[in-house]
Amino acid sequence: MLSAKEIMSALGKEVSINPFREDQIGPASYDLTSSQELTISPHHWQLTSTSERVSLGIDLAASLFIRSSFAREGLFASLALVDPGFDGNLTISIFNGGDKDVVIHKGERFLQISFFRLGTPTNKPYAGRYQHSLGTVESRREKS
Repeated sequence: MLSAKEIMSALGKEVSINPFREDQIGPASYDLTSSQELTISPHHWQLTSTSERVSLGIDLAASLFIRSSFAREGLFASLALVDPGFDGNLTISIFNGGDKDVVIHKGERFLQISFFRLGTPTNKPYAGRYQHSLGTVESRREKS
C-alpha cells in the first residue's frame, strides 16, 4: 500500500487525480468527494460518482473504502477494485441500512482510495465497458 509520500511521488506519473487537493491525502489514502448532493433514505440504495477523475498506470491498482463516519451512520457501499490502466470517474452503489436519512453533500469526502503497487506492471490494463466513465454510470452489464 502506498504511503502519503509515495502517493505524492506517483502523482502525474503512475496516478492522476483531477481535481487534486493536497489536503485530501491521508496517511495511506486519498479522500474522494461526491459529485452530487444525495439523500439516501433508510433501506434504499443510490448510485453516485466521485467528483474526481482517477487514472492509474499499469503498475498500480487501488481499493475503495467508505469513510468510517458514513459507515457509522448505516451506509454500506459496493466497492470494486480499480484496475491498472483505469481512467474515469468512479461510480459507487451506496445502501442505507440505518433508520434515518443520510445526506452526503456535493463535494463532501465520502470515500478513501488506497493504492497498491503490482509486483510487475500488468500486460493487460483495464479496457472494460466503464473505461473513460464520466459522471454516474448505470450498469452496462449485458442482460439476456
